[in-house]
Amino acid sequence: MALAGSLQKVAKKVIGKFGGTVTFRLITRGSYNTTTGEISSTTSTSSIKGVLDAVKAAEVNELVQASDKKLTVAALDLSSAPDTKDEVEISGVRYQIVEVGTIEQDNTAIVYDLFLRG
Repeated sequence: MALAGSLQKVAKKVIGKFGGTVTFRLITRGSYNTTTGEISSTTSTSSIKGVLDAVKAAEVNELVQASDKKLTVAALDLSSAPDTKDEVEISGVRYQIVEVGTIEQDNTAIVYDLFLRG
């Protein structure tokens, strides 16, 4: 666990230094309303640092397209693991997370690679 904790701190420091500020929207689904036919949701936002990059050809698959973007964020910056229901806003543009990749050490998340579609 000591190595994982050290790697988490290094990732947060490096991404904090070289990354840009983005808004992360954690969307929590609530209960289903039988009257309206809708599912309620709660959104909490936080500003975090992330490194934005283009998707590489080797990362393209049935979910990720070549026109998508990849945002790398430190796991320590998020209160919980991101999910495809969450969103990211960069420079006023809202992106849907289509896939989440996790780089981990000893089953501890170090960074998340969020594949985004606008």
